[in-house]
Amino acid sequence: METILKTWKASRKLYMEFFDKYSLEQLNKVPKGFNNNLIWNIGHIIVTQQKLIYKGANLQGYISDDLFDQYKSGTKPTAPVSENEANTLKALLTSLIEKTEMDVAKDIFVSYNERITGIGFHLESVRDAFECNNYHEGMHLGYMMGIRKFV
Repeated sequence: METILKTWKASRKLYMEFFDKYSLEQLNKVPKGFNNNLIWNIGHIIVTQQKLIYKGANLQGYISDDLFDQYKSGTKPTAPVSENEANTLKALLTSLIEKTEMDVAKDIFVSYNERITGIGFHLESVRDAFECNNYHEGMHLGYMMGIRKFV
């Protein structure tokens, strides 16, 4: 599990760099030929982690239903993200790592709802969910590397 968490932290560090390298206007821009933007991808990986890890284990997690509904699979940006919301997403990128690490240490993940994800991962355990999450975040990081060339 230590390696999985280490990989996740490295991924989140790369996501944080987008806040330093791009303006809010650039983060919000949906380039021609794309259906989302940089900031939507950041929000999406945050809510997906909560869904995979916490909801899959029948736990509440740490994000609001509104945030979940805004960035869940099947959504796309409907309005520019404000500076306040961008700051919230930026804070969640790191704070959720700390909370999740503490929850792993407290051993709160005692059961998991087995399922197959939309990208074809068969999840039987919370460990499977962590591994799937790392893959998912890597996939969206790739999408963002494509988008960044057009903002």
